[in-house]
Amino acid sequence: MEEVQHRKKATVYAFDFDGTLTKKDTLLAFIRYACGNKRFYLAMVLFSPILILMKLRLYPNWKAKQQFFSWFFKGMDIDAFNDVCNRFAYDRKYLLRAKGIAQMHTALQGGSKVIVVSASIENWVRPFFEHEFAGTEVLNSGQLQVACTKIDVRQFRVTGKFLTKNCYGREKVKRIDRAFPHRKTYTLIAYGDSAGDKAMLDYADERHYKPFR
Repeated sequence: MEEVQHRKKATVYAFDFDGTLTKKDTLLAFIRYACGNKRFYLAMVLFSPILILMKLRLYPNWKAKQQFFSWFFKGMDIDAFNDVCNRFAYDRKYLLRAKGIAQMHTALQGGSKVIVVSASIENWVRPFFEHEFAGTEVLNSGQLQVACTKIDVRQFRVTGKFLTKNCYGREKVKRIDRAFPHRKTYTLIAYGDSAGDKAMLDYADERHYKPFR
């Protein structure tokens, strides 16, 4: 009788970043780091009506975020922006949750694929993992991928607009599908901590809400 061999399903681990792998929201932490407390608190006052409407779900999340980001960084040289992003990731690596990073290491060492799916800006999220996994090939090989909101750059200047959709809600599922198509061929394990992760958690075979705390 011909023996039928069954291949074990591959496993993909999907991690939210802010609040899941980090101890706080990195958008606000990055702005304070890059621009200082004075400008940060001025912007919080100026944008408070929009931020309140956003919390009440009366104003689009992506639009408020884009306007807030643009107020600080529109017109900035992209090399200068990336330099600040790299320094922020290095100087604030203590924001990472040790248990979450340990889980990533375990998954990668076991040969699984890992994707970080975040609404934060890729320019400062990716350097956290470039520092954490320095000396390895996990990022270059695609074993570890970072899927975030991307910013628009024209003539080497930050335009203040987003190049992609804000990586939030259903967009997280789309990013996972884009990175790892053929959903039935792998087991998806997802980690998240907020309403923006609900679609991703619902999509997963195994889900963890507010882990690593």
